[in-house]
Amino acid sequence: MKVLIVDDSLTIRMDLTEILDAAALPAVACATLAEARRKLAEEHFELVILDILLPDGDGIELLKDIRSIASARDTAVMLLSTEAEIRDRVRGLTTGADDYVGKPYDPNYVVARAHELVRRNADSTPGEETVLVIDDSVTFREALKDALEQASYRVIVSDTGEDGLRLASDQRPSAVVVDGQLPGIDGATVIRRIRLDAALRGLPCLLLTASEDRGAEVHALDAGADAFVRKDEEIGVILARLKAALRSAGAQAQDRSTASLLGPKKILAVDDSETHLQELAEVLRADGYEVVLARSGEEALQLLAVQPVDCVLLDLLMPGIGGRETCRRIKNAPGIRDIPIVMLTAVEDREAMIQGLGAGADDYIAKSSDFDLLRARVLAQLRRKQFEDETRRIREQLLRAELEAVEARAAREIAEERTKLVAELQVKNEELESFSYSVAHDLRAPLRSIDGFGLALLEDYADKLDDDGRQFLTYVRESAQQMSQLIDDMLALSQVTRGEFERAPVDLSSIARLVGAQLQHATPDRQIEFIVADGLSAEGDTRLMTIAFENLLGNAWKYTGAQERARIEVGTLDEEPRIFYVRDNGAGFDMAYADKLFGMFQRLHARSEFEGTGIGLATVQRVIRRHGGRIWADAKVGQGATFYFTLDGDIRRDASVKGRPELVRQSTLGTAA
Repeated sequence: MKVLIVDDSLTIRMDLTEILDAAALPAVACATLAEARRKLAEEHFELVILDILLPDGDGIELLKDIRSIASARDTAVMLLSTEAEIRDRVRGLTTGADDYVGKPYDPNYVVARAHELVRRNADSTPGEETVLVIDDSVTFREALKDALEQASYRVIVSDTGEDGLRLASDQRPSAVVVDGQLPGIDGATVIRRIRLDAALRGLPCLLLTASEDRGAEVHALDAGADAFVRKDEEIGVILARLKAALRSAGAQAQDRSTASLLGPKKILAVDDSETHLQELAEVLRADGYEVVLARSGEEALQLLAVQPVDCVLLDLLMPGIGGRETCRRIKNAPGIRDIPIVMLTAVEDREAMIQGLGAGADDYIAKSSDFDLLRARVLAQLRRKQFEDETRRIREQLLRAELEAVEARAAREIAEERTKLVAELQVKNEELESFSYSVAHDLRAPLRSIDGFGLALLEDYADKLDDDGRQFLTYVRESAQQMSQLIDDMLALSQVTRGEFERAPVDLSSIARLVGAQLQHATPDRQIEFIVADGLSAEGDTRLMTIAFENLLGNAWKYTGAQERARIEVGTLDEEPRIFYVRDNGAGFDMAYADKLFGMFQRLHARSEFEGTGIGLATVQRVIRRHGGRIWADAKVGQGATFYFTLDGDIRRDASVKGRPELVRQSTLGTAA
């Protein structure tokens, strides 16, 4: 593995070469674009660390060349440059850089990020196992290193627990051998921190000790060590224990997709106060974080569109897009909504805190010159996010395994066993549906009470409440009403699968016109061109198809609300099997998030723009599924959306759909397959 450094500063070239070589990442340095191009033509590099401002040109031009050369397309590129404005960072990332690190840089961050980028693209050497040895005794450490290398292990060493943890995060060894007594944190603490880190907790760990205390072994095992070895034992015993620990770990490869808490973390700090912004950057960089600075909500959103971060520190009061609105937009964007947001403010106001958390912030703290609390809160949010990601990954793995097991078992059994399995699954599904229905139904009464008593307080005791009290009661009633609407939608969704399915000839044109008339009656001031083709007929369930059109046309009605000349059309394509559609010229949506359309509670627009619970399209999908059909969509932001569906089987990519990208695209969207 080789790294190419391109920077016109001799100091930086020497510094980076030294720290990368020490981290087992051999580096070659050059000062100009011309020299860099010669090096890239001569040999392959896993990583290029590239300055933007160079004597003979712009580093971005070299980045473009790297991305255009087939043999270098898998080369990772880290831009390393003085950060002037967000637009410079955006320019580099949109051109194809894997990361952008501002100068002055933290050497530990650069090394850690370099390891991550190289590890992402590199193939591990078959049969090679790496052991991390953490021991402050040079004599013992070198003797153990020699023995391990003779046993065909690759060895990396450290003399402190803190440095050892960083190496464990950077290089992901196969096992860790750590002395119990170390300067700084001790060996037991090192193991505990490894066990608390989702990315590292599977590492086999051996704890060494020179202590004769009989309780030392119990202490080691309590810390999470896989084995305990006294240092006065022969080194052969240590090797045997290590081999046994690796064997016990088995073939469970480390999940390298999970980011370690100890690895490089990028924090986006957003504040219009340059003084406070620089104070934040100084404190966080001292803790090893890479800090990106934005002076407004607009800059923050621009940056997040091209580069994810691990946490956002967001000032509440800023000109332009304020903290609350910036937070709301982040939490409504599917690609970045899971990023933890800590709201910062100099305003000591409970209502401001409540509104900030209501906008989606994960935490809210007052600005202060004491940054210890900020450090703790940031770490807590990073740890929470890691645990949530790990839980989601494990849940998805279990679900996939369960589905694969069911499919495999079903494939092995005669028609009778398969029928029995389907019947059992149907019974369990009905029980679950019944339970969900009962719970949702039972929640409606207490919610009505909350809303009713809240209204009574506002009407009968308004003179006894101050403005804050009345506002809080308003929040309570709004939340109760939102939850009541959500429950109603969930009950409607449940009823789609609970009722009997009665297939018969269905006049879809009549259903669409009836639903359209109901919508027009509810909003008589709306002027909408509503077109329904004649003769739209199919075999299906009239009740279910009415539910489907209520949701599809209701969405079209809602999302054309801002159009002066709104148009909604219901028709069919001249295809076989027959394809029906509902088309509008409303807000549309970004097709990059189309796979989320039919999921429960998934929304592609902010609640402040359009009301809704995110259940309507999930309901439509269930209706179409019960008819054995498929549903998909095609849209553009600001130019409307079209929903297509069939009711009598799958659509194949045959001659009938050639030249129709909106039909071919269905296989990659959230269809009902």
